[in-house]
Amino acid sequence: MWNYVEALQLLGDNYTRRGRFRDGLKVDNRLARLCPGDPLVHYNLACSYSLTGEFRRSYNSLKKALQYGYGDFNWLRQDPDLEPLRGQPIYARIKEELVRREGAV
Repeated sequence: MWNYVEALQLLGDNYTRRGRFRDGLKVDNRLARLCPGDPLVHYNLACSYSLTGEFRRSYNSLKKALQYGYGDFNWLRQDPDLEPLRGQPIYARIKEELVRREGAV
């Protein structure tokens, strides 16, 4: 059961919507091990780290998501799960990366 990716994604989303951020983080970490090159998995992991106040890890996961091809920059800028991270100085690096990527399009 723990290797069933779709079920884990639904479970992680459910935990997050219910405010069970630590449980969601555990699921997202498992998904990152199962799907190491999936940009959405790393994006969701960044959100979980942001919601649990682990900002350096959130930044690193978000950076991986971008490296692996995550491209919904508008959602990234407004996603409420990333609001805690956006309040941190380290988020300025993500903003710079988005500007670079959008300029390259």
